[in-house]
Amino acid sequence: MKWSEFFTSSVGKKFVMAFTGLFLISFLIVHAGINACIWADLVDPNDNGEMFNKAAHFMGASYVIRIMEIGLFIGILAHIVQGYMLEVQNRARRKKGYQVAMGSKGSAWYRKSMGLLGTLILLFLIIHLNNFWVPSRITYETTLGEVTYNNGAPMHDLYTRMLLVFSNGWEVVLYIAACFSLAWHLLHGFQSSFRTIGVHNKKYVAMAKGAGVVFSIFISLLFALMPISIYFGWVNNN
Repeated sequence: MKWSEFFTSSVGKKFVMAFTGLFLISFLIVHAGINACIWADLVDPNDNGEMFNKAAHFMGASYVIRIMEIGLFIGILAHIVQGYMLEVQNRARRKKGYQVAMGSKGSAWYRKSMGLLGTLILLFLIIHLNNFWVPSRITYETTLGEVTYNNGAPMHDLYTRMLLVFSNGWEVVLYIAACFSLAWHLLHGFQSSFRTIGVHNKKYVAMAKGAGVVFSIFISLLFALMPISIYFGWVNNN
């Protein structure tokens, strides 16, 4: 089978979904780690967003990271396109007969709703990028403000931007809803990715499933706690 035929086949599409999904999971870990910097004031009450702003500045100023961002967007695009194509294929198959429909009856609802959950996450991602990434990387809005630490180079004050965005209750609700969708999407996607790349041993499948549950809950809660902490004033906003 030619490579072009492989990647357009159902198996090939699942492989692309699996590898891009695992790549995006690694991005979630890095992103969650940077978000966690907002709680630096629990250790240093005088932090006032310094650690978060420095981490965010590094991600935007490093040429290596900027190149990796291109790979990230390609990964997101490939994941979306292949996911949509698989969803269309699966829907067509489910319409073919009663037997297929019966076979999917026992499937968890989130497994049959990956397309919907993915669409909700995509809509949130567009809003999220518009709130933070576009102003700091594309339009360089002056409304972001700048801060300087230890007489260093000025950088965008994204910490204050976050405080402003998540002082809006609707933004917080939207963010929590997206985290809920992310949790369910990961719950199936995590273990499914390992199956696709060849992990079929019952022992390892069980381990992947358990790790997927823990990771899905932990990472989604960590993301959700950020807007909640800001909205209720649990972080330093002086």
